[in-house]
Amino acid sequence: MERFGFVGLPNAGKSSLFNALSGGGALAAAYPFATVDPNVGIAAIPDVRLDKLAAMSRSAKTIYAPSEYVDIGGLVEGASTGEGLGNRFLAHIREVDAVVLVLRAFDDPDVMGPTDPLEHLATVETELALADLASVEGKVERQRKQMKLDKSTSLATEVAALDAALAALAEGTPIYRAGLSAEHREALRPWFLLTNKPILVVVNIGEDQLDDAEAIAKPVVDAFGAGEGGGAGEDRAEVLTMCVQLEAEAALMPAGERAEMLEGLGLGEGALARLQRAAFDLLGRRTYFTTGPQETRAWVFRAGAKAPECAGVIHTDFQRGFIKAECIHWDELLELGAWNRAKEVGKLRIEGKDYEVKDGDVLEFRFNV
Repeated sequence: MERFGFVGLPNAGKSSLFNALSGGGALAAAYPFATVDPNVGIAAIPDVRLDKLAAMSRSAKTIYAPSEYVDIGGLVEGASTGEGLGNRFLAHIREVDAVVLVLRAFDDPDVMGPTDPLEHLATVETELALADLASVEGKVERQRKQMKLDKSTSLATEVAALDAALAALAEGTPIYRAGLSAEHREALRPWFLLTNKPILVVVNIGEDQLDDAEAIAKPVVDAFGAGEGGGAGEDRAEVLTMCVQLEAEAALMPAGERAEMLEGLGLGEGALARLQRAAFDLLGRRTYFTTGPQETRAWVFRAGAKAPECAGVIHTDFQRGFIKAECIHWDELLELGAWNRAKEVGKLRIEGKDYEVKDGDVLEFRFNV
């Protein structure tokens, strides 16, 4: 299960976003440090393809791909030296797969704190970098001593990566902005550094700012060198703009009323669905499906994975004893109307061990152990 950690200044909207995504009961209050203990919630990733396949198969159950969200207390300037509640919260998200930065842009006289998203970004990035600096400083000398005893190339690469990270972090520069090589970024992965993780940015606007969303987010988009909806890169991040409060209210409604409300505001399926898919794609994850009368289910796999590895997502026995996969893309199956119909007309492909599974494939595996 992919895990995402929310980071931001107090009152940026992290807890409201957490509640909207996970249906959790995190306290969202208009004062700093309403969140003291971390909140952890699991949310299903909406997928209209899965819904349509489940309807086609008249499945008794529909099982969505899950993701986990961790909401921690807000950071403040000087958190790394103990200001506010310090950066002790950050330990709770060291092992998440990606970090979601929540930046406030809405104006509300009843809510304390700055309303410039770039001010939020600067403070959060500095505190994350300083937290990573403290972590690296305690490790690099120990690894350097170890390198004198172990002349392996991998350890030398790790020490070089730690040195490069140390130099950048000492300047308050996050690793994802530091221009480190892919080799060094990879060598740092075992150290769980926060600024070495993929980054997704949410610019939280007010309902009265919806018409100006693009202009409000542009400074943040420019700061990362990526357009909204553009992919993340070495010093880039996916930037999404949403009215978190509105989305949180919509999330409490029945599905039909929620869709009607979002459509009436011109928001389509809503920003939460976009956020969940963006977070998913950020990590290079893809989805294949299985479908039948008992259940239709979404399975998450690594982009570029081949059929046996994808079979192993269901069970290791499927991978160990993999023989073949019957395969058809979801929209083609939907057009034919049934798995058996696809088989009758010869539309099911038989794929072997070298087949690279595509996002949206519907699969049935044959195996023997």
